Amino acid sequence: MPTAESTSPGSRLRRPSWKDPRLLVGLLLVLASVAAVVALVNSAQQTVGAYAAKEDIAVGQAIDPSRLMKVDVRLGDAEGRYLVAGAVPDGKVALQRVSKGDLVPASSLGDARDVSRKPVSIGIAQPLPAEATVGTRVDVWVSLPDGRNGFAEPVLLVPGAEIAHIEASASTLGGSRETHVLVLVDDSKLPKVLGAQANSAKVSLVWNPAGGPR
Repeated sequence: MPTAESTSPGSRLRRPSWKDPRLLVGLLLVLASVAAVVALVNSAQQTVGAYAAKEDIAVGQAIDPSRLMKVDVRLGDAEGRYLVAGAVPDGKVALQRVSKGDLVPASSLGDARDVSRKPVSIGIAQPLPAEATVGTRVDVWVSLPDGRNGFAEPVLLVPGAEIAHIEASASTLGGSRETHVLVLVDDSKLPKVLGAQANSAKVSLVWNPAGGPR
């Protein structure tokens, strides 16, 4: 015969009921958590079509479909920072260099009048260091003629000029080989560089490891 102790309410375990509000709240929380994880995974795996440079695009070059290729990438929150696939804006040029295979930043597009750096060809006889490649920076040093069959002390004319193009010319009769380097010069310093070249100054390019104007 059951005792009072064995039949007391505290000693009996009740099976949870589907009508128990605590059970329903728990199920809702689990379902919401699963849905959030699924949405996060789907968002992380979502790709968009964006444009990358088919070849190196130099400052001032026109941005048109012939220079671009479409790639599918995961950009997430950074989608607005790059040129996504679609209509390419007409009449836009590159305001900064875009290397082959790199995504095209939306900020790199602008009008030709917005280009504040102009390409200047500088011929040098001495070889460039291996680190001085297209896209890196060099300091432009100039030594003007001193009027006594010599040259004055070199002066730093343009610090941190970006190299846009390098072309080695054929050897001259004397056996020396001249290299033509296209560097981007700010409009404010362009007259001095052109003036130095017009006055037969010696121009030297020194690799700038800092990577930019000082």
